[in-house]
Amino acid sequence: MKNHWFHRLLTALLAIVFALEIISLFTSLKSGWLDASLILLVTASTISALSRQLPSQNVLAASIIIALAGGAISVVGEIFGNPFGSFLVGVESGPRIFGTAPWAMPLIWVTFILNSRGVARLILRPWRKTRTYGFRLIGITAVLTAFFEFAFEPFATFTKHFWFWEPTQLPVSWHGAPLVNFVSWAVITILILAFTTPLLINKQLSKRPAPDFYPLIIWSGAMILFGISAAVETLWSAVAVDIVIGIATAIFAIRGARW
Repeated sequence: MKNHWFHRLLTALLAIVFALEIISLFTSLKSGWLDASLILLVTASTISALSRQLPSQNVLAASIIIALAGGAISVVGEIFGNPFGSFLVGVESGPRIFGTAPWAMPLIWVTFILNSRGVARLILRPWRKTRTYGFRLIGITAVLTAFFEFAFEPFATFTKHFWFWEPTQLPVSWHGAPLVNFVSWAVITILILAFTTPLLINKQLSKRPAPDFYPLIIWSGAMILFGISAAVETLWSAVAVDIVIGIATAIFAIRGARW
Protein backbone atom coordinates (compact mmCIF):
# COMPACT_ATOMS: atom_id res chain seq x y z
CA MET A 1 0.00 0.00 0.00
CA LYS A 2 2.87 2.39 0.82
CA ASN A 3 4.35 1.79 -2.62
CA HIS A 4 1.02 2.71 -4.25
CA TRP A 5 0.90 6.06 -2.43
CA PHE A 6 4.54 6.73 -3.25
CA HIS A 7 3.92 5.89 -6.90
CA ARG A 8 0.90 8.22 -7.01
CA LEU A 9 2.99 11.02 -5.54
CA LEU A 10 5.70 10.50 -8.12
CA THR A 11 3.10 10.42 -10.90
CA ALA A 12 1.51 13.67 -9.69
CA LEU A 13 4.89 15.41 -9.52
CA LEU A 14 5.79 14.04 -12.95
CA ALA A 15 2.56 15.40 -14.42
CA ILE A 16 3.31 18.87 -13.03
CA VAL A 17 6.89 18.90 -14.34
CA PHE A 18 5.71 17.52 -17.69
CA ALA A 19 3.24 20.39 -18.02
CA LEU A 20 5.97 22.90 -17.14
CA GLU A 21 8.24 21.30 -19.74
CA ILE A 22 5.58 21.78 -22.41
CA ILE A 23 5.08 25.40 -21.31
CA SER A 24 8.83 26.01 -21.44
CA LEU A 25 8.80 25.23 -25.17
CA PHE A 26 6.76 28.39 -25.77
CA THR A 27 8.18 30.67 -23.09
CA SER A 28 11.47 31.78 -21.61
CA LEU A 29 11.21 29.13 -18.89
CA LYS A 30 14.47 27.44 -19.84
CA SER A 31 16.02 25.99 -16.72
CA GLY A 32 18.31 23.03 -16.23
CA TRP A 33 16.46 22.07 -13.06
CA LEU A 34 13.29 21.44 -15.08
CA ASP A 35 15.01 18.98 -17.44
CA ALA A 36 16.77 17.28 -14.54
CA SER A 37 13.53 16.99 -12.56
CA LEU A 38 11.73 15.47 -15.56
CA ILE A 39 14.44 12.86 -16.10
CA LEU A 40 14.64 11.96 -12.41
CA LEU A 41 10.87 11.75 -11.94
CA VAL A 42 10.15 9.73 -15.07
CA THR A 43 12.85 7.24 -14.09
CA ALA A 44 11.68 6.98 -10.49
CA SER A 45 8.02 6.61 -11.49
CA THR A 46 8.93 3.94 -14.04
CA ILE A 47 10.76 1.91 -11.41
CA SER A 48 7.98 2.48 -8.88
CA ALA A 49 5.31 1.35 -11.35
CA LEU A 50 7.16 -1.86 -12.13
CA SER A 51 7.69 -2.50 -8.42
CA ARG A 52 3.93 -2.89 -8.05
CA GLN A 53 4.16 -6.11 -10.06
CA LEU A 54 7.60 -7.48 -9.17
CA PRO A 55 9.73 -7.61 -6.03
CA SER A 56 11.34 -4.22 -5.47
CA GLN A 57 14.80 -5.74 -5.11
CA ASN A 58 14.49 -7.37 -8.54
CA VAL A 59 13.38 -4.12 -10.18
CA LEU A 60 16.16 -2.16 -8.51
CA ALA A 61 18.76 -4.76 -9.49
CA ALA A 62 17.60 -4.74 -13.11
CA SER A 63 17.55 -0.93 -13.15
CA ILE A 64 21.08 -0.75 -11.76
CA ILE A 65 22.35 -3.20 -14.40
CA ILE A 66 20.67 -1.22 -17.18
CA ALA A 67 22.00 2.07 -15.81
CA LEU A 68 25.57 0.79 -15.44
CA ALA A 69 25.62 -0.90 -18.83
CA GLY A 70 23.96 2.03 -20.60
CA GLY A 71 26.15 4.57 -18.84
CA ALA A 72 29.32 2.61 -19.64
CA ILE A 73 28.50 2.22 -23.32
CA SER A 74 27.60 5.92 -23.51
CA VAL A 75 31.00 6.83 -22.07
CA VAL A 76 32.71 4.52 -24.58
CA GLY A 77 30.63 6.01 -27.39
CA GLU A 78 31.60 9.57 -26.47
CA ILE A 79 35.31 8.73 -26.23
CA PHE A 80 35.73 6.51 -29.30
CA GLY A 81 32.80 7.52 -31.51
CA ASN A 82 31.51 3.95 -31.54
CA PRO A 83 29.06 2.25 -31.60
CA PHE A 84 26.70 5.22 -31.98
CA GLY A 85 28.73 7.57 -34.14
CA SER A 86 30.78 10.64 -33.30
CA PHE A 87 29.09 13.38 -31.28
CA LEU A 88 29.99 16.33 -29.09
CA VAL A 89 28.31 16.83 -25.73
CA GLY A 90 26.78 20.27 -25.19
CA VAL A 91 27.14 22.35 -22.06
CA GLU A 92 23.33 22.27 -21.62
CA SER A 93 23.53 18.57 -20.78
CA GLY A 94 24.89 19.40 -17.32
CA PRO A 95 27.54 17.45 -15.41
CA ARG A 96 29.26 14.60 -17.22
CA ILE A 97 30.23 11.06 -16.28
CA PHE A 98 34.03 11.15 -15.84
CA GLY A 99 34.02 14.23 -18.05
CA THR A 100 32.45 12.38 -20.99
CA ALA A 101 28.79 11.41 -21.46
CA PRO A 102 25.90 13.41 -19.91
CA TRP A 103 24.97 12.44 -16.34
CA ALA A 104 21.42 11.56 -17.41
CA MET A 105 22.35 8.84 -19.90
CA PRO A 106 22.12 5.93 -17.39
CA LEU A 107 18.63 7.11 -16.39
CA ILE A 108 17.61 7.55 -20.02
CA TRP A 109 18.59 3.95 -20.73
CA VAL A 110 16.53 2.75 -17.77
CA THR A 111 13.50 4.78 -18.85
CA PHE A 112 13.70 3.77 -22.51
CA ILE A 113 14.21 0.04 -21.93
CA LEU A 114 11.77 -0.54 -19.05
CA ASN A 115 8.93 1.43 -20.65
CA SER A 116 9.55 -0.10 -24.06
CA ARG A 117 9.41 -3.53 -22.43
CA GLY A 118 6.18 -2.58 -20.68
CA VAL A 119 4.60 -1.51 -23.98
CA ALA A 120 5.90 -4.68 -25.65
CA ARG A 121 4.19 -6.75 -22.95
CA LEU A 122 0.89 -5.07 -23.79
CA ILE A 123 1.36 -5.74 -27.50
CA LEU A 124 2.25 -9.40 -26.90
CA ARG A 125 -0.36 -10.06 -24.23
CA PRO A 126 -2.39 -12.43 -26.47
CA TRP A 127 0.72 -14.58 -26.97
CA ARG A 128 2.12 -14.58 -23.44
CA LYS A 129 1.60 -18.37 -23.10
CA THR A 130 3.50 -19.30 -26.25
CA ARG A 131 7.00 -20.80 -26.21
CA THR A 132 8.53 -17.97 -28.19
CA TYR A 133 7.03 -15.22 -26.03
CA GLY A 134 10.31 -14.39 -24.28
CA PHE A 135 12.25 -14.00 -27.52
CA ARG A 136 9.45 -11.94 -29.06
CA LEU A 137 9.37 -9.72 -25.99
CA ILE A 138 13.10 -9.02 -26.18
CA GLY A 139 12.94 -8.38 -29.92
CA ILE A 140 9.97 -6.01 -29.82
CA THR A 141 11.44 -4.21 -26.80
CA ALA A 142 14.63 -3.62 -28.78
CA VAL A 143 12.66 -2.24 -31.73
CA LEU A 144 10.55 0.02 -29.50
CA THR A 145 13.68 1.29 -27.71
CA ALA A 146 15.18 2.21 -31.09
CA PHE A 147 11.91 3.99 -32.00
CA PHE A 148 12.00 5.82 -28.67
CA GLU A 149 15.52 6.98 -29.42
CA PHE A 150 14.49 7.89 -32.98
CA ALA A 151 11.83 10.25 -31.62
CA PHE A 152 14.10 11.54 -28.84
CA GLU A 153 17.05 12.60 -31.02
CA PRO A 154 15.59 15.82 -32.55
CA PHE A 155 14.42 16.84 -29.07
CA ALA A 156 17.84 16.20 -27.54
CA THR A 157 19.84 17.92 -30.28
CA PHE A 158 17.71 20.76 -31.66
CA THR A 159 15.57 21.69 -28.64
CA LYS A 160 17.81 20.92 -25.66
CA HIS A 161 21.25 20.94 -27.30
CA PHE A 162 22.37 18.02 -25.12
CA TRP A 163 24.78 16.89 -27.84
CA PHE A 164 25.66 17.55 -31.47
CA TRP A 165 26.38 14.92 -34.11
CA GLU A 166 29.48 15.21 -36.23
CA PRO A 167 29.11 14.76 -40.02
CA THR A 168 29.58 11.25 -41.39
CA GLN A 169 30.53 9.93 -44.82
CA LEU A 170 27.11 8.33 -45.22
CA PRO A 171 24.58 10.56 -47.01
CA VAL A 172 21.61 9.38 -44.92
CA SER A 173 20.99 10.54 -41.35
CA TRP A 174 18.08 11.45 -39.08
CA HIS A 175 18.37 15.15 -38.30
CA GLY A 176 22.11 14.71 -37.99
CA ALA A 177 22.08 11.40 -36.14
CA PRO A 178 23.66 8.51 -38.10
CA LEU A 179 21.41 5.50 -38.66
CA VAL A 180 23.97 3.26 -36.94
CA ASN A 181 23.03 5.02 -33.70
CA PHE A 182 19.54 3.51 -33.72
CA VAL A 183 20.76 0.06 -34.74
CA SER A 184 23.24 0.19 -31.86
CA TRP A 185 20.49 1.10 -29.38
CA ALA A 186 18.49 -1.95 -30.50
CA VAL A 187 21.45 -4.34 -30.33
CA ILE A 188 22.62 -3.07 -26.94
CA THR A 189 19.06 -3.35 -25.60
CA ILE A 190 19.00 -7.02 -26.61
CA LEU A 191 22.31 -7.64 -24.83
CA ILE A 192 21.16 -5.84 -21.69
CA LEU A 193 17.87 -7.75 -21.62
CA ALA A 194 19.78 -11.01 -21.91
CA PHE A 195 21.10 -10.32 -18.41
CA THR A 196 18.15 -8.50 -16.84
CA THR A 197 15.17 -10.52 -18.12
CA PRO A 198 15.42 -13.18 -15.37
CA LEU A 199 15.01 -10.38 -12.82
CA LEU A 200 11.94 -9.02 -14.59
CA ILE A 201 9.94 -12.26 -14.72
CA ASN A 202 7.13 -12.71 -12.21
CA LYS A 203 7.80 -16.18 -10.89
CA GLN A 204 4.76 -16.28 -8.63
CA LEU A 205 1.90 -18.40 -9.93
CA SER A 206 -1.29 -16.36 -9.99
CA LYS A 207 -4.30 -15.61 -12.12
CA ARG A 208 -3.80 -13.62 -15.28
CA PRO A 209 -2.68 -10.14 -14.17
CA ALA A 210 -4.48 -7.04 -15.33
CA PRO A 211 -2.70 -5.10 -18.08
CA ASP A 212 -0.45 -2.29 -16.87
CA PHE A 213 -0.93 0.80 -19.02
CA TYR A 214 1.60 2.97 -17.17
CA PRO A 215 4.45 2.31 -19.64
CA LEU A 216 2.11 3.25 -22.50
CA ILE A 217 1.21 6.48 -20.69
CA ILE A 218 4.91 7.35 -20.34
CA TRP A 219 5.51 6.37 -23.97
CA SER A 220 2.60 8.47 -25.25
CA GLY A 221 3.55 11.45 -23.08
CA ALA A 222 7.09 11.32 -24.44
CA MET A 223 5.84 11.23 -28.04
CA ILE A 224 3.62 14.25 -27.34
CA LEU A 225 6.54 16.18 -25.83
CA PHE A 226 8.90 15.26 -28.65
CA GLY A 227 6.27 16.05 -31.29
CA ILE A 228 5.46 19.48 -29.85
CA SER A 229 9.13 20.39 -29.51
CA ALA A 230 9.75 19.30 -33.11
CA ALA A 231 6.86 21.48 -34.26
CA VAL A 232 8.30 24.45 -32.39
CA GLU A 233 11.61 23.86 -34.21
CA THR A 234 9.67 23.40 -37.52
CA LEU A 235 11.06 19.87 -37.90
CA TRP A 236 7.96 18.61 -39.67
CA SER A 237 9.39 15.24 -40.65
CA ALA A 238 10.09 14.58 -36.96
CA VAL A 239 6.55 15.67 -36.09
CA ALA A 240 5.13 13.22 -38.63
CA VAL A 241 7.30 10.37 -37.36
CA ASP A 242 6.37 11.07 -33.73
CA ILE A 243 2.67 10.99 -34.63
CA VAL A 244 2.98 7.74 -36.57
CA ILE A 245 5.08 6.02 -33.89
CA GLY A 246 2.83 7.23 -31.08
CA ILE A 247 -0.48 6.30 -32.69
CA ALA A 248 0.67 2.97 -34.16
CA THR A 249 2.22 1.87 -30.86
CA ALA A 250 -0.87 2.87 -28.89
CA ILE A 251 -3.17 0.96 -31.28
CA PHE A 252 -1.15 -2.25 -31.06
CA ALA A 253 -0.71 -1.94 -27.29
CA ILE A 254 -4.40 -1.30 -26.57
CA ARG A 255 -5.44 -4.04 -28.98
CA GLY A 256 -3.14 -6.50 -27.23
CA ALA A 257 -4.26 -5.44 -23.76
CA ARG A 258 -7.94 -5.95 -24.62
CA TRP A 259 -7.37 -9.44 -26.07
